[in-house]
Amino acid sequence: MKALHRCILLIFAALFAVSLFGCSGSNSLTAEEKKTSIKVIVKKRNHDYWAVVQMGAEAAGKEFNVSMNYDGPTDEKDIEGQIRMVNEAIDDKADAIVLAASDYTMLVPAAERAIDQKIPVVIIDSNIKSDRMVSFIGTDNVDAGRILGESLVEKVGENCSIGVVSFVKGAATAVEREEGFFNAIKKHPGIRVLGMEYCNSDENLAKQQTEKIINDNPGIDAIVCLNAYSTAGAARAIEGMQKTGDVKLVGFDSTPEEISYMEKGVIQSLVVQNPFKMGYLGVKYVLDALKQIPVEKNINTGSTVIDKDNMYLPENQKLVFPFTN
Repeated sequence: MKALHRCILLIFAALFAVSLFGCSGSNSLTAEEKKTSIKVIVKKRNHDYWAVVQMGAEAAGKEFNVSMNYDGPTDEKDIEGQIRMVNEAIDDKADAIVLAASDYTMLVPAAERAIDQKIPVVIIDSNIKSDRMVSFIGTDNVDAGRILGESLVEKVGENCSIGVVSFVKGAATAVEREEGFFNAIKKHPGIRVLGMEYCNSDENLAKQQTEKIINDNPGIDAIVCLNAYSTAGAARAIEGMQKTGDVKLVGFDSTPEEISYMEKGVIQSLVVQNPFKMGYLGVKYVLDALKQIPVEKNINTGSTVIDKDNMYLPENQKLVFPFTN
């Protein structure tokens, strides 16, 4: 009987050991298989420009086998909503964050809270007022503004009257583009600025503002726009007022709507960024930071002037038509 009891105890002990080691092995495997979690938070979730950023981020996520979660407010002016998303990413234990900041100063506390909790943050497209971030990846917006000014001179001339439609007053990207643009046109005293508006990245408001500028200034030569929203809205206004060709338009970015207006002659030129590259490098470099691989502090993704003469050149195809394979 004692031998039988001893045998039963040995069997239970063996089963317990197998169970214990089996669970331990399973947990270890799960830990090894758990993908790095990267949160990508942009200014506005549903827009063609940010959709291209998402494409780049997803391409990097697949290439480097990480879990990439993409999000952003439905309104670019919803700064508090974006701050909340950053804090939620921290609370959800994201391994790293890629952020296109809606405001230069208001996103700083949330981004630095992530840094304090050992979560690296890479900023793309629009920088913030902090030197604690891993890197800034985006357009050199002062230089892009300069290029826009030079494009205006090329397409309209050194002697012209213009209206300017910017986007969010005080936003880092807006301030920098304005700086570059106005410095460029200072070299041409024959360029007269008749009005300047901020559309708050609202295409309908940009349309209304453009209509008012044109109505208030008969004989105006051109409208200059500093982002995709203002450009699309101004193009709708010019076409709707039957001013195509009479009032020229130079603007930013290359959404399908903007390219359609360029093909119709409503838009004369666009300063095109590389949002795919921003999304891709954002994920790549924040992953490098997690691996303690050195990352450059500032990475310029470049900008190119596109017009009807060069939009179909092979080297410009991916910039102009990023949604195609």
